[in-house]
Amino acid sequence: MKQKQQIQTPGAALRRPFVLVEDGVRIIPYDEKYRDDMIFVVLSAKDALGRPPRLNPDLLDVQANYLDKGDGFFLALDESGRVTGCVGYSRIGETDEAFLHRLFVKPGLKHRGIGSALLERAEAAMRENGVRVARVHLGEPRETWFESYAFYPKHGYAAYAPGYMSKEL
Repeated sequence: MKQKQQIQTPGAALRRPFVLVEDGVRIIPYDEKYRDDMIFVVLSAKDALGRPPRLNPDLLDVQANYLDKGDGFFLALDESGRVTGCVGYSRIGETDEAFLHRLFVKPGLKHRGIGSALLERAEAAMRENGVRVARVHLGEPRETWFESYAFYPKHGYAAYAPGYMSKEL
């Protein structure tokens, strides 16, 4: 079982990074200087799944599409400062619920705990911001998104509609 070490830093809860000790990977709040590297990781991950590597428009301006709205977005960085994964979330209106978005890990680095660490960080930030229910759209058809359908239940998510899962935080 991989050991995780939480590093506390002063400031807002969203600025607190986590470190995966074994791989030297740290989870940080989104920083614009990593945008292009993050986009490359997302497109590579889609390509590895056999999906057309199309860019999601929200990733072109994470600041406006997530952070300026009070939502969150996190990056996983390796020891060299290269992006190895990402995840974001956005609150659903004036509710205590939020949708997870763009959980991707660089194809050659999957199954090392990076995706789990990103998810844990996003869930922690959601809880700190009053979110009580996390939701995720898994995509259709299921065969194309098989990794998501296997990943989220391992973290306590359960189906509530076809292609959707949720978890009480």
